[in-house]
Amino acid sequence: MKKGLCADLMLTFMKIGLFTFGGGYAMISMISDICVEKKKWITHDEMMNITVVAESTPGPIAINCATFVGWRQAGMAGALCATLGIVLPSFAVIYAIARFCEGGAGPVWALNAFRGVKAAVGILILNAAVTMIRKMPKKRFPLAVMGVSCAVCLIAALCGRHVSSILLMAVAGVVSLSVWGVKGAPKKGGERA
Repeated sequence: MKKGLCADLMLTFMKIGLFTFGGGYAMISMISDICVEKKKWITHDEMMNITVVAESTPGPIAINCATFVGWRQAGMAGALCATLGIVLPSFAVIYAIARFCEGGAGPVWALNAFRGVKAAVGILILNAAVTMIRKMPKKRFPLAVMGVSCAVCLIAALCGRHVSSILLMAVAGVVSLSVWGVKGAPKKGGERA
């Protein structure tokens, strides 16, 4: 059973790694669709938590997500298989492109293909964001934190500045802990103490 599950993890994440362009944020949508909706390996809440933790830990977000899902399903062997599955296709593709385009800018058709892929990547990232927003609890405080974070990023972008996502997460964490400290820890039923 575990051997079959490890093979399934590896093949699933190889497919994600092979057919998703644009890095980790573009892969989140596909990881969520396959691991939550189709295979039921994790829940929507776990996917949101994985994404937050994977964003705030060292390493690419998609690899961190794959490692967690693999570990959750089959322990260390599953983590290794899922991680290898998501890394190997990208490594092979980049290696082949590097060898093919060695010593020059590469053929025109390849450069044009990458321009087309760039447009699709934005849609994949937007899809992941919309999916996570839909699954987010509809409570005032989380929505306010999200709204303020989006406003800060938008204003900074319009002013030609960059706002670190790590800084935004740290501030949101401090604000959340402060609110929790003032209002008290929630009881089991969700009511405040």
